Amino acid sequence: MLQDMNRVLAAYWQQFLFILPKLLIATVLLLVAVFVANRASSLLGSRLRSRSSDPLLPDFLANISKWALVLTGLVLAFNVLGFSGVVGSMIGAAGVSAFVVGFAFKDIAENFLAGVILAFNRPFHINDTVQIRDLIGHVEALNLRTTLMRTFDGKHIFLPNSMVLKEPLTNYTRDGNLRQEFLVTVELGQDVAADTAINVILDFLRSVPDVQQSPRKPYVNLEKASATTADLRVYFWTDSDDYRRGVIQQKSRLMQQVKLELLGAGLGVPNLSQ
Repeated sequence: MLQDMNRVLAAYWQQFLFILPKLLIATVLLLVAVFVANRASSLLGSRLRSRSSDPLLPDFLANISKWALVLTGLVLAFNVLGFSGVVGSMIGAAGVSAFVVGFAFKDIAENFLAGVILAFNRPFHINDTVQIRDLIGHVEALNLRTTLMRTFDGKHIFLPNSMVLKEPLTNYTRDGNLRQEFLVTVELGQDVAADTAINVILDFLRSVPDVQQSPRKPYVNLEKASATTADLRVYFWTDSDDYRRGVIQQKSRLMQQVKLELLGAGLGVPNLSQ
């Protein structure tokens, strides 16, 4: 029995020695393919970025070229090892069992194709402020399967490309202008009319450099009035390049300043809300 075991081990050792040169060549070939893929994708990305102001499409194409070259190297390594029929068998098996494994790869293929469409259709650029469902943030990257968004509280959200493609997407940066609004409730008196408060608010908004005056001018609508109060809806336009500054910070500051202006005009203590 010991002799049989020795013969088996000797046979395996001979097979290992026979395949060892091929294994070394296949390993070197695969390493070279990975190296070439990294260098080629980096070179392609830099060339494309130099010709484009938006890095979204260059980065996406560079990633595709990288993985295509790595896959090519893997196929060549299989051929060197004598597994040339493996790839064909895998393709044939995939065709036979497509129904079985189709569900497993459906999301991967769907997200990849959605990424290709997004890269060429480009509903957004890198650093654009977008909203998808209830998520608002800056677009940081478009990968093969996901879109990376950074929210204003610093969280990194990886969204499936298929979701980004299918869901309604609001791009706050593309137009460059953003209309904002807030509600002001002022107290009316015998000598105080709603028009007085409207004029005070408009005079102030016309003096603020960050509020657009042309072609979109600020305006105030009287939404509701009673014997003692009036609800005024204030509308104004700002630059949307920096959404956080233009919406969160600037709007808060304007609401505080409008309140001070109304107090200074002797219009009582106004109530402000979104």
